[in-house]
Amino acid sequence: MRRFAAVIRLRPEKEAEYRALHAAAWPGVLAALKRAHIGNYSIFLRDGLLFSYLEYTGTDYAADTALIAADPVSREWWALTDPCQQPLDSAAEGERWAAAEEIFHLD
Repeated sequence: MRRFAAVIRLRPEKEAEYRALHAAAWPGVLAALKRAHIGNYSIFLRDGLLFSYLEYTGTDYAADTALIAADPVSREWWALTDPCQQPLDSAAEGERWAAAEEIFHLD
């Protein structure tokens, strides 16, 4: 199992919308994540920053995340959630959620 974390800003005027979307996350989106071997997935909010954590149990993360990106339901979901987010200034070109480096873990 591999752990991944990432950060992005939440646009303040979109917070209520973003919360409502995630309070009723679409079953098709959740199914696509599970098909891609993603579990124990959480998104946290603090001071306008969204922090995501997930665990990946597959063998080819790039291929599995490409399957999510090709999924029509996930793309429709992103059309609603992406406008709520603002990439960090330090994000790479084209990167939305900026990967966070794991510096400590306790099992």
